[in-house]
Amino acid sequence: MRAVGVIGGVAATAIAVLGSLGVAPAAHASNFGIELNGTWRVMSNGEWARTNQVLIDEKVVIQNWTISSSCVSPLECTGTVTSDQGWTAPINFVKVYWIVNRDIPSWAPCPDGTFATGHDKWTVWGINPTVNERDLKITDLLAGHQITETDSGACGINKPLDIEIPVRMERIS
Repeated sequence: MRAVGVIGGVAATAIAVLGSLGVAPAAHASNFGIELNGTWRVMSNGEWARTNQVLIDEKVVIQNWTISSSCVSPLECTGTVTSDQGWTAPINFVKVYWIVNRDIPSWAPCPDGTFATGHDKWTVWGINPTVNERDLKITDLLAGHQITETDSGACGINKPLDIEIPVRMERIS
């Protein structure tokens, strides 16, 4: 009888412990020091834009982004970017880069009067301005590029339109 009582007590304790684990609140992402939360001034420097590796003249675009991100590890982060230009897109940390992808409807005019969608991809990384090198730990100043392109075959042309522009991001709050 005594063995049954002990086993029953152990079983009850195990069930209580496991039960408490099952209803525990979901763990929140830790602060790994690479999150990009806050407001950013983002400059796309069109003076250095290139298409098919040839310099072209595009306008300089400055916008503010509000970024909310969280990380589940130092290599896996996700979040959302909201631009003061009226768009919102997901942001992901992949290896050593932050990447924002969004589509721009009616981005490229076609000869027949229609428009092709542009696929906009921002890739940025922390930069140490003192030595001009990438630094994952720096989250107040980022550099990178923005590439916007159409699908191959858009506008009846079997070659995508591709524009690459250097980008600089500075945290403003």
